[in-house]
Amino acid sequence: MWDWLVGLAVAAACVIASWAVLVLLARRLPPGLLRDLAAFVPDCLTAVRRLRADPRVPRPARVAVVLAALWLASPIDLIPEFLPVIGPLDDIVVIALALRYAGRQVPREVLLAAWPGEPRLLLRLLGPAGA
Repeated sequence: MWDWLVGLAVAAACVIASWAVLVLLARRLPPGLLRDLAAFVPDCLTAVRRLRADPRVPRPARVAVVLAALWLASPIDLIPEFLPVIGPLDDIVVIALALRYAGRQVPREVLLAAWPGEPRLLLRLLGPAGA
């Protein structure tokens, strides 16, 4: 039993450390694609938190973004987080799909107000208006 708890604590510490590295990279990198990619996961978490509390977001969209946030926080992943570069890939795909789904049900102004990062990244993810 004790080994299982130690393993769980180590896994949680690895996930928290990888998120801390992403936040640090997002603040330290010069503006550009690498900075946008490093800031994507922290920006998604902030957007999910804001969308969850917004009354203009319909229930199905709110459920989708909350489930995506739970997926992101879960230590169980399709691709392990400790793999460099591709570790957070499954998290990014799930968040992107949830935001696209929410983008069809929520006005763009609400999504853009909830997004703390570069708006062009979110607009590219959502695609053309009305699509």
